[in-house]
Amino acid sequence: MDSTTFTKIAAGVLGAWLVLLLGKWAGDEMYHASLHGEASYVIEVAGDEPAEPVEEVPFEELLASASVDDGSKVFRKCTACHKVEQGANATGPYLYGVVGRDIDAAEGFQYSGALEQSADVWTPENLYAFLEKPSSWAPGTSMGFAGLNSSQERVDVIAYLDSLDD
Repeated sequence: MDSTTFTKIAAGVLGAWLVLLLGKWAGDEMYHASLHGEASYVIEVAGDEPAEPVEEVPFEELLASASVDDGSKVFRKCTACHKVEQGANATGPYLYGVVGRDIDAAEGFQYSGALEQSADVWTPENLYAFLEKPSSWAPGTSMGFAGLNSSQERVDVIAYLDSLDD
């Protein structure tokens, strides 16, 4: 390597380092990061003060106020994997007549085995707990749905499913 090539490489490296140092110095001068005192505006975060207790509505009252029409709208989230026609299994089992049915009783569907360890029958209470977060109610279930956060949406879906089988 001749001396001009070495000089060009050294100049490039040293020039880049100089630009980096000058940029740092300019940033410190413009923003004076070390001179900021206390924050002038503090954002309060949850947890600083205790939250007010939320009044829980009994399950029977929730179920009594459930709407079949609203449940059919919420059920659209489920239609990617479930069908409501009897015997029409998809990725998940068919849900016709699921309320009151044995947990692993959908004909022609291969269950993972985790559900039958949690309960025997799909009562409204079991469906409510399952729809809240399937993976915590039945650990090991193959259902990948995260769950429904709203208790009203859960009872609406249960009312819709219960209305299907007369």
